[in-house]
Amino acid sequence: MSLPYGYAKGKIVSVPQLKSMRRPHETQYHLHFGVSVAGAKWDVAVNVGTTDADDLLKYKLLFDFRHEVLATLKEAASGSQDLTGQSALPAIDFERSDFLANTGNWRDSDVMDGTETVEPVATLKRLLERAQQAGNDVYVFGRFYSEGDGVHDVHMNQGSKGSFIHRPGDDSNDHNDIWQDGALLVDLGEPQWALYVAAFDQQWVPTDNLGNPTADSKPIS
Repeated sequence: MSLPYGYAKGKIVSVPQLKSMRRPHETQYHLHFGVSVAGAKWDVAVNVGTTDADDLLKYKLLFDFRHEVLATLKEAASGSQDLTGQSALPAIDFERSDFLANTGNWRDSDVMDGTETVEPVATLKRLLERAQQAGNDVYVFGRFYSEGDGVHDVHMNQGSKGSFIHRPGDDSNDHNDIWQDGALLVDLGEPQWALYVAAFDQQWVPTDNLGNPTADSKPIS
């Protein structure tokens, strides 16, 4: 079954902080910040990199993002929107929609060293601080916390192997899915929008209807 997925719209209410999470073969890093969502404070965890040089992030960070879905998002009230099980925008699928059309090439993240000077941390943190100071609306797409209010898995959520393979009937808390890709959008004022999206080197495309890599899949280029 699909995992709980959607987006939260609100304003940033706490300074972004870089935090680490130890995994079996690497340390992953996220920018955590609070967002006021319909009067409640939500925690947001945005993936920004890893210490594993063999599984770095691919990312795109644009300050001139354009897409017709932005009009729909702008009209939405502050709050959270459950998009679980949907198969059309505003649910996001990097492989099955034109959401990333005309956004250029993926960039390689730096190897994380625990500092905020590496990319994409440095530029993304400046963007979020600017959004907080200006009171800009932010839109965070990803999976909802199973406990408490928050959004995580703000990255591509398909194409992984090993323990992330999605098996029919599987309701575990971390597996591949289609139409569940994560993204961060910032409305910087008409007509400027910023977009941040990310995927790991070890996520392969194309994917099947469960979000698993197909037999002919390859790493994101």
